[in-house]
Amino acid sequence: MTQYTREQIKELAQNQIITVIFTKKDGTERTMNCTLNESSIPTEHRPKNSSTTARNDNTLAVFDTDKQGWRSFTIADVKHVQ
Repeated sequence: MTQYTREQIKELAQNQIITVIFTKKDGTERTMNCTLNESSIPTEHRPKNSSTTARNDNTLAVFDTDKQGWRSFTIADVKHVQ
C-alpha cells in the first residue's frame, strides 16, 4: 500500500477534484470525492480566512463535493488517492 503525505494529498486537491479512499474511525472504508480547489467549492462554503484554522499535521480538511460540506480524514488511514 502506498503511503501518502499530507502535502501530496493537499497539492492534488488544490488543483482538482480527487477521490480519496480511507478507513474511517469506526473501521469502515469510505470513498470520498473532494477538493481544495476554490473554483470547485460553492461560494457559501469557501473558507473566509484559512490562517485562523488550527493545523493538525495528522489530518486534512477537504470539501466533499458529493455531500457539499467540509470533512476531514486522518492521513495515515488513506489507502488510495486518484
